[in-house]
Amino acid sequence: METSQHDQNITDITSSEFWRQKQEWIKQMRLQFSRRPEFPETHSMVDDEGMLNQEYFQPPKDAQPVVERKWGDDEKSKLLVGIEKYGIGHFREISESLLPEWSGNDLRMKSIRVMGRQNLQLYKDWRGNAEDVRREYERNKEIGLRLGAWKGGALVYDDDGLVLKAIEESNQATPP
Repeated sequence: METSQHDQNITDITSSEFWRQKQEWIKQMRLQFSRRPEFPETHSMVDDEGMLNQEYFQPPKDAQPVVERKWGDDEKSKLLVGIEKYGIGHFREISESLLPEWSGNDLRMKSIRVMGRQNLQLYKDWRGNAEDVRREYERNKEIGLRLGAWKGGALVYDDDGLVLKAIEESNQATPP
């Protein structure tokens, strides 16, 4: 009975020689790409045989533990105040003045959820109070559910442009 190429490949993968060769290849790749002469700090990442130095990947002994942040109603209220005061897109300013423990990018992501729209470009500089934001969220949710484009709590664009067309029509009927 002849062994097919597929059967031969399966046999090769299960052999200890295959795994020994693979480990050797991995070690050589680490030596070639992980230790960079122009970056001395990488010299202790891998030993001379290509084995990882696990200590290299541990946090420094004097590292401070990351303080766990919780997003709650108080933070959401401050974000809404920031949207009313500074407008969508001014997340750095909102962070600096109202929510310093959250980065501008963190607040952009939170705003996507609060507004119910993945792409906030059409809201650039838009300002609104909590009621305005709630109304926009509901508008975006209605469009998303109607077009099957409501994903993870946000309206997402489609390849056919139907979502953008629906947004534009909705904005003409009732501007944000």
